[in-house]
Amino acid sequence: MKKKLAVIALTGLAIIAIASQVNLEDSTEEAQIETVEEIEDVITIPIKAARPACGPNSECYIPSYHIAKIGETVSWKNKDSAFHSVTSGYYENPDGLFDSDHLDPDEVFSYTFEESGMYPYYCTLHPWMAGQIKVER
Repeated sequence: MKKKLAVIALTGLAIIAIASQVNLEDSTEEAQIETVEEIEDVITIPIKAARPACGPNSECYIPSYHIAKIGETVSWKNKDSAFHSVTSGYYENPDGLFDSDHLDPDEVFSYTFEESGMYPYYCTLHPWMAGQIKVER
């Protein structure tokens, strides 16, 4: 009798675990953040970008100045071990156009630019990290 109860309990736990995994897979498809390795044109957040020393050298985002075409998708990949963000605007003055939220190490955030212009961005966690995207026709 005890063996039957144990088998029933284990079967129930297995069904719950499988159902949880299915729901988790469905919800992750809607996220903007991807973990993609094969992105060719990507702006890198390098190792040690969380340290203030990267600021004056424009090495917090590589490259820190990028030229894109209208309709082009620009991607940022966090190669640092720290959390970072890619947020449009200036530190203490975000403009709300795009925001990656916190990027985990090795995560990628992408945004498609639909209009020409200059688009400054920064990291909400590290105010010395900043870059610009110039979008041309």
